[in-house]
Amino acid sequence: MNEDTPKESVEQQKHEQQKHPANNAEHKEHKKDKIHHLHEQIDKLQAEKDEIFARLQRLSADYLNYQKRSARQIAESIVYEKELIIKSLLPVLDNFDHTLNNTENLQDVTDLLKGIKIIYDQFLAILKAHGVEQINTVGQKFDPACHQALMQKTEPDKEDSIILEEFQKGYKLADKILRPAVVIINKKVSDDQPQTEEPQVGDAGSENGD
Repeated sequence: MNEDTPKESVEQQKHEQQKHPANNAEHKEHKKDKIHHLHEQIDKLQAEKDEIFARLQRLSADYLNYQKRSARQIAESIVYEKELIIKSLLPVLDNFDHTLNNTENLQDVTDLLKGIKIIYDQFLAILKAHGVEQINTVGQKFDPACHQALMQKTEPDKEDSIILEEFQKGYKLADKILRPAVVIINKKVSDDQPQTEEPQVGDAGSENGD
């Protein structure tokens, strides 16, 4: 009885399919449409992926070109700025040549000093045009950010830590210190202490602090 049941079930399904051929065809057509729709979605996603990948490749190439172009522009800008600075200094060199070549025609040392002073002022003006200025010192309050103490002196009528003398000029470019000014500062002492001049420990030395 049980062995005949599956056979009967299969036969029944065949009979049902033969009995309803239209439903079977509709099912196959629906399945075919669904597969076709899935293929369309796959093709669409593949096209989108290819487009995104191509866009990333273009962006990568553009970025590499930008890096190369930026490096070249920076190098060219540096060369251009150097050229401007050198050209601006050439007139100073010319004036030195004229002064040295005419030393025999000068009446006295005063004329030579005047010529040197003119060249010196011209050189400072060129530096100022490039944003370089001398650091103020004498009469100013000592500032370790832009001053380097060479030694101390005592002048009772001056404030403590006031700069008394300038040993070497300092220069700054905008707010950046190119070289601190080397100075001598005032050190007030009490009445029972002797007035002496002494080097500022740790600050005296060469321009590089050696």
